[in-house]
Amino acid sequence: MAEILPIKAFRYNPKLPFSIDALTSPLFDVVSVKQRQALYRNSYNSIHLSVPPGPEPAQMARRTAEHWKKAGILLQDALPGIYVYYQYFRLPGSSKEFCRKGFLCHIKAYDWTEGQILRHENTIPAAVNDRIALLEETQMNTSATHGLYADPTFTLEQYMDESITSPLYESEDYQGVRDVLSVIHDVAVIQHFVNQIKDQKIILADGHHRYEGSLAYRKKRLAAQPDATGQEPFNYHLMYLTNAASDDLRILPTHRLLEKIPISAAEFLTKLEAYFTLKPIEEAFELNEVITGKQWAFGLYLEGQAYKARLKPELHHLLDWDLPAVVKDLDLTVMHYFILEKVLGISAEEQRHYQGLSYVRNFTECLTKVDAGQAQLALITNEVKMEEVERVCHSGAVMPQKSTFFYPKVICGFLFTSIQDHEF
Repeated sequence: MAEILPIKAFRYNPKLPFSIDALTSPLFDVVSVKQRQALYRNSYNSIHLSVPPGPEPAQMARRTAEHWKKAGILLQDALPGIYVYYQYFRLPGSSKEFCRKGFLCHIKAYDWTEGQILRHENTIPAAVNDRIALLEETQMNTSATHGLYADPTFTLEQYMDESITSPLYESEDYQGVRDVLSVIHDVAVIQHFVNQIKDQKIILADGHHRYEGSLAYRKKRLAAQPDATGQEPFNYHLMYLTNAASDDLRILPTHRLLEKIPISAAEFLTKLEAYFTLKPIEEAFELNEVITGKQWAFGLYLEGQAYKARLKPELHHLLDWDLPAVVKDLDLTVMHYFILEKVLGISAEEQRHYQGLSYVRNFTECLTKVDAGQAQLALITNEVKMEEVERVCHSGAVMPQKSTFFYPKVICGFLFTSIQDHEF
């Protein structure tokens, strides 16, 4: 069973001379250097806990957390609760306002082998180590990961809809998203949430590095404490849970940028044609449109020239990575195998920590960086569909790293939770 618990959240003292907008921040894996520098100027902004500055960031975050608690900058709520979190947003080209509905709670940090939390993509080792150090030093969950449960009957929404009419916070974040937070303290209602989740398998939508950080820390504590019951605070992790059955769940594509390719541009195009049908595109800004809905099709932007590349379907069987068919069929698997490994010679293992390979959600940014000489090659891809994520998760395999971008991102700063015994 997937065990969840209500949380006794730490939240900002309402007497601080700042609005909640001034205290929230983007997640560590999406906040830009420019955003960090601006946010660091406010000494109370949540960035100081989630992406701490300095040569010893984890230790800096611990000192900050201790000071904020002692000085009353953070106050712990008196009662445990389920925190309802709604995100209202629009997408380019659509007039519809979406609302992603979910709630924040503690969930046990199950090992992958237990089959309760299902991952769908690889992680980058350095980023996991960073999150382990932060958790170990601060003993706090500074931002929630994002998990998906499945309930086509929408049992919990009635309680969440009622709660959200009495918000604790309303804020417009860096994405232009309206974030609203409320809390449920009613024990009987909280039990409905616990019961609804207990028979579920949770798909980890976002936050693989932070979840693996919690998992590694739990394993370390269990090894040092063989008589542990499994109910100790270090067993739990902060998660934002949303209903996978909702129409307001959106996944955006994550493109790839290479600062420099290891072969010449001419050789790259020649080798590419052995596997792909290559078509020059006059307008680079049309790249994302010409590949939409087409399997194994990618946009390439190389030295000012745009191309549409589509895998020759009769060659797909050459993909010899030891993966189930549902993963081999993914666009991103095809990209990572045929373009990064076969054409550019970057092995699957090297790809996980390859210098100069970055992951960019903004299509225009990809083109701009190539034009500015900050990257040589942009690889444009379609979004991954929710059905594909579910199939991969239940296969037991994983996608290439940074395969999905569930939009919008959860923000940091609405609340924090502690895994210290006297605060949990």
